Amino acid sequence: MNITDQIYSDENKAREHLESIQWPNGPVCPHCGNVDPERITKLQGKSTRPGVFKCKECRKPFSVTVGTVMERSKIPLTKWLAAMHLMTAGKKGVSAHQLHRMLGVTYESAWFLAHRLRAAMAPANPTDANGMGGPNEVVEVDETYVGGRAKNRAFKEPSPKKAVVSLIERDGRVASFHVANVTAKTLRPIIVKHASRKSTLMTDEAPVYVGVGKEFAAHRTVNHSANEYVKTGGYVHTNTAEGFFSVLKRGIIGTYHHVSEAHLERYLAEFDFRHNTRTKLGFSDAQRAAKALEGIRGKRLTYRRANEAANA
Repeated sequence: MNITDQIYSDENKAREHLESIQWPNGPVCPHCGNVDPERITKLQGKSTRPGVFKCKECRKPFSVTVGTVMERSKIPLTKWLAAMHLMTAGKKGVSAHQLHRMLGVTYESAWFLAHRLRAAMAPANPTDANGMGGPNEVVEVDETYVGGRAKNRAFKEPSPKKAVVSLIERDGRVASFHVANVTAKTLRPIIVKHASRKSTLMTDEAPVYVGVGKEFAAHRTVNHSANEYVKTGGYVHTNTAEGFFSVLKRGIIGTYHHVSEAHLERYLAEFDFRHNTRTKLGFSDAQRAAKALEGIRGKRLTYRRANEAANA
């Protein structure tokens, strides 16, 4: 993060940066979808804040944050952009407490902001993770359990660890999911939906993979219970998945300490996003942050009071 970059200190520069990412071809009305520059007017005047446009089709005003996770937020855009850079650049993430200290916002604001940025990192369409692997490609599938350590909980009993299953391409993408139970019934729909059946499936010896493995071009296994981790000249293994899990667990234990089951999917989206935009795939820290900002639209996240209907 280049702290001298004006997008982190100048609100107008931050807004212009966000506009360049959200509207590469000019303003788009979030209310009606109008993209005709002749039918969109930029409002100017002493009583109008910078960056407000008005659509002549639906007659509604809008700015670049309308319809995004940033809509109606009182947090300055410069802090939103700085937080996104910090969250995408840190391999194991950054806690809300750390954001609170570095950005000079309250802990509540930092928590609010971080969860909305995690939502932005999640695929806009669940089918974005489909089609992993393919002919002559390998997709590793493995499961792990995440949660805080009992010794780190001074008073409260730790909640049961949560099961996570990940599909990961060799030198490619990863897609992770929280499942209630690790069974053939719960894992098969996830595997067949997101991985091409033309792939070679790599798993451990767990019986939950036996049936679904028959649906793929090939199914190879390693026997972890017998301390077998690699075979066939280094081709058959699930070490790619194990490596991803090591980063995920270090992040949850060392950075976040505890992750609520209600929010686990968002944390998984965050770790998946960083893996899928890692340096090895050609992304710099700045490019990774910009890629994440592309996902802010259409994901406005609100929390309801106990006696109110859900708003989102």
